[in-house]
Amino acid sequence: MEARTDFDGPALELDFPGLRIGVAEYEEGPTGCTVFHFASGATIERDVRGGSPGTFGEFEWVDAVCFAGGSLYGLEAATGVAAELFRQRNYDTGWMSIAAVAGAIIFDWGPRDNAVYPDKELGRAALRTAREGRFPLGRRGAGRSATVGKTFGLEQGEPGGQGGAFRTIGPTRLAVFVVVNAVGAVVDRDGHVVRGHFDRSSGARRALVEGVEVGRQVHASMARAIHPFHALTDGDVLYAATTNEVDNEALDSVALAVVASELAWDAVLAAVS
Repeated sequence: MEARTDFDGPALELDFPGLRIGVAEYEEGPTGCTVFHFASGATIERDVRGGSPGTFGEFEWVDAVCFAGGSLYGLEAATGVAAELFRQRNYDTGWMSIAAVAGAIIFDWGPRDNAVYPDKELGRAALRTAREGRFPLGRRGAGRSATVGKTFGLEQGEPGGQGGAFRTIGPTRLAVFVVVNAVGAVVDRDGHVVRGHFDRSSGARRALVEGVEVGRQVHASMARAIHPFHALTDGDVLYAATTNEVDNEALDSVALAVVASELAWDAVLAAVS
């Protein structure tokens, strides 16, 4: 199989120096992976929820984060990213040169019935072609065969994908990237289901609870955009990464969380728009 790494179509353009993004796919799946390479490394925290997560690399400092399809087999893509970083560092085995890569996967079988998964070579290809400033949106990379809105039956699911949103506040650059492959449906800011829960016989989309709007505060911002969220068959993983390069007195931790929460919703909608 040959890795595809160049894509036309919708993309988020962003000015984020030091963050290189690589996307690679196997059309035979179709499935893929998406790599975020921090040129100078990044400190990360993770929040893992849902009943069926799949993650790789419990590190506090990383060189890269890799999202992939292929369920647990897709974690191999993260080892490919590490292997390619190892090669790029001339196989330096020094303690501070060891590549640290974190990763997470989605279950993207169902829409497809073959055994193709994002392997080590696909992870290597994604890192080799990573570049600054562009993030492909929709059914690309790790979101190539993602689906959403399967609460009432797999037959009511529709395509998911990967999404992103970006904002600059003073010297701070803030980006949120998501791969949306949820049991729940995606809702917009008016509370309307915009992807998933689709009854093909009637052409209508069904709300989780009829007549209930979304405009109230919830514990996690993405729960406003995906209904239901943290389901037993979901594996919800959040990586919060910082390069620690700027100070911004106007943006404390509370304000930062508010902005990031809104960007997360924008990113989810961008994944399915």
